Amino acid sequence: MESRCVVFDIGGVLEMTPATGWDVAWEQRLGLPPRSMHQRLGDVWDAGSTGTLTEHEVRERVAADLGLDPVQTEAFMADLWDEYLGSPNEELIDYVRTLGSRCRLGILSNSFVGAREREEELYGFGELVDDIVYSHEIGICKPEAAAFEVTCARLGVKPADCLFIDDVAVNVSAAEATGMRGLLFESNAGTIKGIETHLGCRRRP
Repeated sequence: MESRCVVFDIGGVLEMTPATGWDVAWEQRLGLPPRSMHQRLGDVWDAGSTGTLTEHEVRERVAADLGLDPVQTEAFMADLWDEYLGSPNEELIDYVRTLGSRCRLGILSNSFVGAREREEELYGFGELVDDIVYSHEIGICKPEAAAFEVTCARLGVKPADCLFIDDVAVNVSAAEATGMRGLLFESNAGTIKGIETHLGCRRRP
């Protein structure tokens, strides 16, 4: 089995997720002070990211904490998912499709309960890579070392044979601390070049 491996983040790498301003709009709509909504919902966001709340429980907590009726709750969650899911990075995704015969492929994402179903429906990432590791399913978020360790174990590869690509520098550094190679996503061209270098270089001892 091919031991070389490339692992991708989703948001900001395989998906382009610019801020839509949905949170500011809801603060204004609800008469909340600027930047207060995420503070109020911080525990809910954390629980959704590690899977300690179900998607239904998240909706109930959001409605209760913000005083939303069912119609408002539906609209609020739709706006949240609209920004979360962004749009596909088509150029990079098309390139990744060519890599399946050359290396193992994985995804490691700090995610939110409900993400797998939505991203699979929209982008079919399950067909793009060998395994997807979501934080809400394993209960561990990057940059915790265990997140990278679980990913390598599930892909059946050694950290030294893996290139991890993320748009957040602290996550790249954390991956490197576990023995993986790290690449900060800044552009498609630079990322593709980095992957080709990884796949063409000699295996580390």
